[in-house]
Amino acid sequence: MRSKKVYAVLIVLTILLGLASRKYGFALPTLVAAYAGDTLWALLVFWLLGFCCPDWTSRRVAGWALLFAFLIETSQLYHAPWLDALRNTTPGSLVLGHGFLWSDLLCYSVGVACGYGFERVVLRKQQ
Repeated sequence: MRSKKVYAVLIVLTILLGLASRKYGFALPTLVAAYAGDTLWALLVFWLLGFCCPDWTSRRVAGWALLFAFLIETSQLYHAPWLDALRNTTPGSLVLGHGFLWSDLLCYSVGVACGYGFERVVLRKQQ
C-alpha cells in the first residue's frame, strides 16, 4: 500500500522541479533544459496515479501512466478551436501541451520508468 504522505511530497517536489526546469532552463545544460519538463510531467502522472490508486501494482500504475501520457501527446495532432483555446491557457498548456513530438514519447517513457524504478528500488513496492 502506498503512503499518501510520501506520494503527496513526491507530487509537490516533481511539480516544483518541472516548473523550475521551464523557468530556469537557460541555466541548465541544453539537453536537460529541452527534455526535463516532459520527463518530469510523465513522472508526475505516475505519482498521481500511485496516489489515487494505492492498491495498484507498480507495473499497473506504470502502464496506465504511459498510456495516459501517450494519449495526451497523440491528442496534440487534433486541433479543434475549442481545444486550442484550452491549450492556450497556462493550465491547458501544462497538461495538454501544444504540438506532437516523437521525442516527447521517449521523455514520457523515461519519466514513467524513473517512477517505476524508484518504487521498486527505494520504496520496495511489489510489481
